[in-house]
Amino acid sequence: MTERTAPTEQPAHGGGPTAPAGHALGDDPHPAAAPRTWPRSFADRLTAPLPGVRAMARLAREGAVRPNAEGLRDVPHLPYAPRPLPPVQPGSIAVTWAGHASWIVRTGGLTVLTDPVWSRRILGTPARITPVGVRWEELPPVDAVVISHNHYDHLDAPTIRRLPRDTPVFVPAGLGRWFRRRRFTRVTELDWWESAELRGVRFHFVPSHHWSKRTLTDTCRSLWGGWVLADPHGHRVYFAGDTGYGHWFTEIGRRHPGIDIALLPIGAYDPRWWLRDVHTDPEEAVQAFLDLGARNMAPMHWATFVLSSEPVMEPLTRVRAAWQEAGLPRERLWDLPVGGSRLL
Repeated sequence: MTERTAPTEQPAHGGGPTAPAGHALGDDPHPAAAPRTWPRSFADRLTAPLPGVRAMARLAREGAVRPNAEGLRDVPHLPYAPRPLPPVQPGSIAVTWAGHASWIVRTGGLTVLTDPVWSRRILGTPARITPVGVRWEELPPVDAVVISHNHYDHLDAPTIRRLPRDTPVFVPAGLGRWFRRRRFTRVTELDWWESAELRGVRFHFVPSHHWSKRTLTDTCRSLWGGWVLADPHGHRVYFAGDTGYGHWFTEIGRRHPGIDIALLPIGAYDPRWWLRDVHTDPEEAVQAFLDLGARNMAPMHWATFVLSSEPVMEPLTRVRAAWQEAGLPRERLWDLPVGGSRLL
């Protein structure tokens, strides 16, 4: 699929201004473009079939959906070290891990939240095992939000309700209506390889190996993917969202060379036969980093919610071992605690 540039803002309910490529959101005085029409289903984008009845029956039979008591023993030792957000100088990037796939990315003068989940509990899972790394009241003004897909641990309605309704949100194709129903007025929906711009920062939507579902009847009705944020200084931050391992990482690296920071998932991978297609394990995450040709890797998607059966500390142990096995410089692995920050 060739890369094309989408309009910078998709209007809510067909009203309000849109900004052509290169303009800031809301700055263009021209009449609004017609709302985009998306396919009814994105199932043709799946890179692996979804589990069927036999797989569901096997999972129920084996009962391997949570760690055993031994695997939970290290919960008190999970890395949690909240600190005040560090100041960011012009031309610098700062990333702060709030937990799971929620990051505070400050780049190009913007503060961007990724998949913000500040709730203590999400549907279908136990309560979070580490607190949120940054209190909501301590956040700087949020300039934009990016969403990778609509699963509950990545799209949290109680957290979204905390945002001002004029916050720019960048979402996968087909997910805009969810935000418009909640009266968000600056919603940008993108297909894979499309991009939009906000105040000089370019938001590129890129593929991932995953799927979408939020209700019993909406399987794959909206798209899924990751984001590359490119600021005016040439810095690039890649947020993978939720993904299994596959060919897309090499293609993302080819189209977006020189990624400075890759935020990659390392948890929720066991049992492997069940989760391999949609969640990278730590070794696959390191391989994805190599495929991307990125400079630094920050692990995520672990130490927050218990979503699978691996021991809670195992993702960190294994990613460090895989990093060392690959012969990569230790300082390029940004294995932050929840609440930790790193500047580039």
